[in-house]
Amino acid sequence: MPLAAALDSPHEPRVRRLDPVLVDRIAAGEVVERPASAVKELVENALDAGASRIEVAIEAGGRRLIRVSDDGHGMGADDLALAVDRHATSKLPDGDLSSIATLGFRGEALPSIGSVSDLLIETRAIDAPHGARISVSFGDKRAVSPCARMTGTRVEVRDLFASVPARLKFLKGERAEAQAVADVMKRLAIAHPNVRFTLTSDQASGFDYAAMHGADALSRRLADVLGRDFGDNSVAIDAAREGFALTGHAGLPTFNRANALSQYLFVNGRPVRDKLLAGAVRAAYLDFLAGDRHGIVALFVACAPREVDVNVHPAKAEVRFRDPGMVRGLVIGALKEALAHARHRASTTGGQSALHILSRGAPQRPYDWRRSPAAPMPLPQGFAEQEQRAFVMDAPSVDARANAAPSVPETIDAPLGAARAQLHENYIVAQTRDGIVLVDQHAAHERLVYERLKRQRDAHGIARQALLVPAVVDMAPGDVARIVAALDDLAELGLVVESFGPGAILVREVPALLGTADARKLLQDIADRLAEDESAGGLERSLDNVLATLACHNSVRAGRRLGAAEMNALLREMEATPGSGQCNHGRPTYVELKLADIERLFKRR
Repeated sequence: MPLAAALDSPHEPRVRRLDPVLVDRIAAGEVVERPASAVKELVENALDAGASRIEVAIEAGGRRLIRVSDDGHGMGADDLALAVDRHATSKLPDGDLSSIATLGFRGEALPSIGSVSDLLIETRAIDAPHGARISVSFGDKRAVSPCARMTGTRVEVRDLFASVPARLKFLKGERAEAQAVADVMKRLAIAHPNVRFTLTSDQASGFDYAAMHGADALSRRLADVLGRDFGDNSVAIDAAREGFALTGHAGLPTFNRANALSQYLFVNGRPVRDKLLAGAVRAAYLDFLAGDRHGIVALFVACAPREVDVNVHPAKAEVRFRDPGMVRGLVIGALKEALAHARHRASTTGGQSALHILSRGAPQRPYDWRRSPAAPMPLPQGFAEQEQRAFVMDAPSVDARANAAPSVPETIDAPLGAARAQLHENYIVAQTRDGIVLVDQHAAHERLVYERLKRQRDAHGIARQALLVPAVVDMAPGDVARIVAALDDLAELGLVVESFGPGAILVREVPALLGTADARKLLQDIADRLAEDESAGGLERSLDNVLATLACHNSVRAGRRLGAAEMNALLREMEATPGSGQCNHGRPTYVELKLADIERLFKRR
């Protein structure tokens, strides 16, 4: 039916204005998505009011009660009456949306919250003789009345979403909602280390972060939020480009998580969950982490307000940069450079985990080998000598030739120390001045070869060597198609191949570093990598993955004996190579144990 006819028809509903309370409740769905959203808006108001102390208390995950108290400059009675009206704010004095310098500016938070809850606000301005109170019960605004109140503001939100049961159905459990509130508070606490933040909850662990001041205020606040280990396992970020500044801290690749919840991103002091910034962080760590692991970062982007639009999302969770490509390049470049300067550093938590495993308590009762699951089964008469043989220990798989290496003080003082032995033909034991280092030789060499290949590619191309007899590799048609589609790219990486019929690939040249690699297994691994990257996208990622595969096939394999000179050469190259603290899959290449920790294992300390 045409629109004009529909409007004239008596059987069709006519266009009408919505009830103001209904309008507020619809708007509340955009601004106040869950209890954590209400907490975010109220705490941001407190920060804009210049608070130095903010206390938050919640019950039932925030559904029953949210109380936010601050010591900011407060409001007078006239301002309080306007504050609960829609689109009333003190934060846009000149109405210029291109120059926003506060966290809040829309004037929607308080009226939206008041339309879906029982809202009470008590406040007192610095120069006011007494406080003022106002309540809004599910959209019903009451008159302002005087009250006894210290300078600052207290906001209580009770029975959130009681008037919109449909919204309650979409909330998670009380504990999950409480954790969401805690996450919001932690992000704001990181952005404002000079403010004291307190959270109490009946469903989750609360916290009390003292106000921090001085040059190391951010580092100490990050230790409160992310744990003390983060400071020992992160690198500082400080970069600038074309009016943009990037500061903060980034965790070492080996100090990672299974999700991106520990990535804290800020733009002009505003916590954001921005896809551009999150994608840049992921791209920077691609060369160091497996696809299912995520780096831990706290990054701050600072720029002129006109260079970023913070008005693109009702909850102000996303931003839009005037030059997104430049910002993305700044983040990726700064992170990659900082991680490269970390060189061989691996997270200290590897050694702590090893000590935890070694220090596990023994059984309380005296040990009886007869009760052990490994005890030999009784043998027939006459085989007693074999039963005894079961308890004779074989010689350990240690290359004792490493012990013959002279003790050179300069080597022991090196970061990874001096090689002393090779265990099980794969693990190098090195002695440092204050501890020992255990190195996975295969993982370490894999990373070193990968970095060599990258340097060759960037400098003058990867050196190749022709096979005396080209190798024919049979493959599935789908894998052949992937290899053929990448012929030119593979040639740039030193691998020259060509189609050899519907189900085969002919290998003519391989990277010189590969030596006598198994062509069939190499091609199959590359095809598998290309198949994985079809969904992930990105030519650079695909090529780096292929390089990583080439490096894996050339690395020192487990089971190969190394002499003292070879082991020490490997350690020295690790110290000089960026990213050598982790292999191409994000696992640590070595674990360090301090002498003091080892002595504690033996009760010497």
